[in-house]
Amino acid sequence: MVENSELRKAGLKVTLPRVKILQMLDSAQQRHMSAEDVYKALMEANEDVGLATVYRVLTQFEAAGLVVRHNFDGGHAVFELADGGHHDHMVNVESGEVIEFFDEEIEKLQKAIVS
Repeated sequence: MVENSELRKAGLKVTLPRVKILQMLDSAQQRHMSAEDVYKALMEANEDVGLATVYRVLTQFEAAGLVVRHNFDGGHAVFELADGGHHDHMVNVESGEVIEFFDEEIEKLQKAIVS
């Protein structure tokens, strides 16, 4: 469970919208959420946070290193909590499902390519 101290550590003031969005990202069943997904989940939970606020807060979280933005599916941005661990992604082109994985052989190939 994320805590208010994470916001403070990131240099952000603790506000209700930030707390709600951070909690939503932490508790969501899907790890990769668009701003619209976050907004819809907040609406379903009867939280009064506007879509513009969700976009603004996610951008602030990204700048503070709390979330990572990925542009899958032709540039459609999704966000995941930054947990510090490296992993790669595959996207199922039929369903749009994002699959996370880690493979030592792929890591070796990536390192060889950049060296």
